[in-house]
Amino acid sequence: MTDRPDGARWTPPLRRRRRPDWAAQAPTWREARPALIAEALKRASARPSGNWFVVGASRDVRAGGPPYGRTVGGVEVVVWRSDTGGLHAGPGACPHLGAPLRDSRVVCGTLVCHWHGLSLDGAPFAGWEPYPVHDDGVLVWVRLDAVGGEEPSERPVVPRRPAADSGVDAVFTAVGRCEPQDVVANRLDPWHGSWFHPYSFVDLTVARSPKGESDDAFVVDVSFRVGGRLVVPVRAEFTAPEPRTVVMRITEGEGAGSVVETHATPLSDAAGERPRTAVIEAVVAASDRRGFALARAAGPVLRPLMRRTAGRLWRDDLAYAERRWELRSTGRLPG
Repeated sequence: MTDRPDGARWTPPLRRRRRPDWAAQAPTWREARPALIAEALKRASARPSGNWFVVGASRDVRAGGPPYGRTVGGVEVVVWRSDTGGLHAGPGACPHLGAPLRDSRVVCGTLVCHWHGLSLDGAPFAGWEPYPVHDDGVLVWVRLDAVGGEEPSERPVVPRRPAADSGVDAVFTAVGRCEPQDVVANRLDPWHGSWFHPYSFVDLTVARSPKGESDDAFVVDVSFRVGGRLVVPVRAEFTAPEPRTVVMRITEGEGAGSVVETHATPLSDAAGERPRTAVIEAVVAASDRRGFALARAAGPVLRPLMRRTAGRLWRDDLAYAERRWELRSTGRLPG
């Protein structure tokens, strides 16, 4: 430990820990009570979303770039930016003969259909009506009232994050055959971390479980594995601010204030026999260490690494969510 010039004590971010024996861990199945997870999911599902759905990363919709397409709840959506960065969204089918507008071009800020040249500037035209759209600086949201079926709101429920100029963000997307509630249930079960993801987490204990609406967070002490015997111990809090979002926020330890937002966007409509859901996960890492400025500068290099780390976890967690949907849809889900 070394004194810093400002008088604060410097502590290394990493700790050494003897390589754990996976089978020697304390079982967590008694604490991971199905009823407790179900109650947390029920509370999350009852919260308003205002009919807002995450469609992708902000940086994937570039000024002067191509349009971005996503199907949400069986509804085709197209998103694009004007040359000045203004964001537009609307139905993904051309009102002329139904061409997929995601394959069209943006010319001088106007979306031009590649079948017959019909142009859309984001205003209503020939039966084509725009959708409300919101860019929170990391993610793009679209409001679909017919899909959400709730009372609409002017803005989505955006979690609190580190200041825009103080963090490094990356967005990972994967698709699973399940419903959004299965993804949310996975994230509201922190007890599976060290068992299901031993390559990433060790020493995981749930310090506090939700007591109700006024105390609705899972508080977890866990060490993130960096490599070999090196780990980073933190305390984190899991909350669900709306039906399709779970937020993990580091509250103590290295990177305090950093967040991992998991957004579950339904792709298929409710009548589909086999649902599909997009997991769109935003990681916003921050640190008060002076050297973190170098990490911010290296953002373009770090983002692929951050997405790869998220992808490894979601390869397993989507299997969890898909299994849950399979059991739930056939009436075989325990608890």
